[in-house]
Amino acid sequence: MNYWHYLAAISAAFVLLERLRPARPNQPVLRPQLANDLFYVAFNGHWYAVLTGTLTGSVALSARDLLEPVLAFAEPGTALGRMPWALQFVFYLLASDFLQWCVHNLLHRVPLLWNFHKVHHSVERMDWVGNFRFHWVEVVVYRSLLYVPLAMLGGSGSALFWVAVFSTAWGHFNHANLNVSIGPLGYVFNSPRMHLWHHDASDEGGVAKNFGIVFSAWDWLFGTAYWPRDRAPERIGYPGDEEMPRDLPRQIVFPFARRR
Repeated sequence: MNYWHYLAAISAAFVLLERLRPARPNQPVLRPQLANDLFYVAFNGHWYAVLTGTLTGSVALSARDLLEPVLAFAEPGTALGRMPWALQFVFYLLASDFLQWCVHNLLHRVPLLWNFHKVHHSVERMDWVGNFRFHWVEVVVYRSLLYVPLAMLGGSGSALFWVAVFSTAWGHFNHANLNVSIGPLGYVFNSPRMHLWHHDASDEGGVAKNFGIVFSAWDWLFGTAYWPRDRAPERIGYPGDEEMPRDLPRQIVFPFARRR
């Protein structure tokens, strides 16, 4: 099976889980912007991902070939490539998640990138579908700054693929309308209750908080964690999110028009 099949299976599972144990029972299934977000799932998760994945792989292989004479880690079958598959998976998971934490920081702190990331933060009601609500330019940023360096390391492509599948499942979990607690593991792993505060529309606790995808540990370690355990944000979004168009075509154009 390819990535699209796993994405479809994971998404179907969260449709069921949200019905069984919703954190917000009154949140409608057919919520506003749902059609837009389903398009983002299909486009970002499959069609565009296939195109950028092919380009990323080509760039990574070319870069590795150029670096082989001077960088031993880029040689196929050395170091990471000789580790057992399970250790490669753990290494790629930790490395990719930390890189995603760094890129996510950039998306919030660099004004040009924030204009594109606003599309993701304009979601009005949180559920699993929001995990893939992001502008196509974000795919370019993540693929360039995340997958190109990882693909150059010479490890197992299978391990990197399964990290992508696992990260997708955990991203769905973070955004899901689920009433689930992971207890003390919340200091290591991200969760729906903690990630909800990342989408807080106010500046409580600062506007830059909880950047982790799989691991919350990066936020606790670097001082960007904020999680009042006794309540949820009054509203999700971002300050001034009324500027975001409601229809899909204008949402895609919005960051470019905003920049001008």
